[in-house]
Amino acid sequence: MKSIAASLTTGQTALRFGSLAGRSDLGVRIGFWAVTALFCLQMGFTAYAQLTLPQVAEMFTHLGFPDYFRVELSWAKLLGVVLLLAPVPARLKEWAYAGFAINLVSAVYAHLAVGDGPEAWGWAVGTGVLWALSYFFWRVRQTASRN
Repeated sequence: MKSIAASLTTGQTALRFGSLAGRSDLGVRIGFWAVTALFCLQMGFTAYAQLTLPQVAEMFTHLGFPDYFRVELSWAKLLGVVLLLAPVPARLKEWAYAGFAINLVSAVYAHLAVGDGPEAWGWAVGTGVLWALSYFFWRVRQTASRN
């Protein structure tokens, strides 16, 4: 209880990502890379499918998006994957995570707006779980490296 009161009086939040920072750094690194690799594979495969598969292009038309948006979104996804995997400044990774969050929320919303069922929007929700875990582990690693 003392640490919570001390955190509140110093202006820090009581619930911090840093609470895991003292734990096994190896476990956090393995968790981060495992989840991030799966997330990046999923996003990379969807970008590839959006660029090459006609049935995916038809789905974009079904959702009401113009064809150029599908191509633009695919290249943005590939750039985001590179930013998450490459040793770049933290601010660029933050922007990549933000872009992916907007993309995934928008995908679910677009499918729901046209009346698609879980077979269509479920993939975006599942990928969103991978996104959340990857972002969580990344923040834990960021906090640990600052301490």
